Amino acid sequence: MARTQKPQGAVTRGTTAPNRLRRVDRWIAATQTGPLRAVERPLAVDLGYGASPVTTVELYRRLRPVSPGLEVVGIEIEPERVAAGLAYLEAAGPLEGLSFRRGGFELPVDRPPVLVRAFNVLRQYGEDEAWRAWDGLCSRIDPGGVLVEGTCDEIGRRAVWVTLGAARAAHSAGTRAAAGRCEPRTITFAARLGSLGQPSDLAERLPKTLIHRNVPGERVHGLLADFDRCWAVAAPQSAFGPRARWIEAVSLLARTYPVLTRPPYGGRSRWRLGEVTLAWDAVDPRRP
Repeated sequence: MARTQKPQGAVTRGTTAPNRLRRVDRWIAATQTGPLRAVERPLAVDLGYGASPVTTVELYRRLRPVSPGLEVVGIEIEPERVAAGLAYLEAAGPLEGLSFRRGGFELPVDRPPVLVRAFNVLRQYGEDEAWRAWDGLCSRIDPGGVLVEGTCDEIGRRAVWVTLGAARAAHSAGTRAAAGRCEPRTITFAARLGSLGQPSDLAERLPKTLIHRNVPGERVHGLLADFDRCWAVAAPQSAFGPRARWIEAVSLLARTYPVLTRPPYGGRSRWRLGEVTLAWDAVDPRRP
């Protein structure tokens, strides 16, 4: 009998709540239609969903209208959490294309996923470990797929996430990326604007590859400092509400940083939601 592979990774706190990940789900549904529709049997993985399956169920319901044939698998390292997901399905009745199973970073699924959402799973890791986790996950996704990794506060009012994919060379060859060949592409900052003091308040939600880099001399620190300055300059727009101020601040930031300004990633329709997405180069700590 074949031995079952031990799940890779450490158990998370498991904190979760309904609608905690609504910001990133909304963003995925708007910006990742390409990967979600690119293959005949698209698969999405919700990695480390926590003590309740609620955010996996929400991901399923938010993405199925975008990709009706999408299969969503919630993966958790804790057997009790997997049991909670299975119990939900038993009580709610089968939901076609939604399932739960035990696993970790090895992604125990039958085909490469086009999307992996991994939220609040790397907070307890070191910077180098987080990079290795990115590399490993990108080596297991579809060549045209995307990893969305990030963190948010307990009720989802503030979040930062990064999109990554297979390195371009592996993608062009039509194969999954070799280990160590992840390619970060974008970083997104999102907040409920009515409760945001200034953009740098989002620093506490930076991914683990960046959070310890928020010091003078590092790109991410410079970006947030300049964003705060744009926020201050945009203060007169507060008379029209926090959304107007945010839109003006993002417009000012776009003059000197690689802000994505066109749909689906950017433009006023996204910025008014309290979002801004930039090319990863804006914060890349490994860039010479």
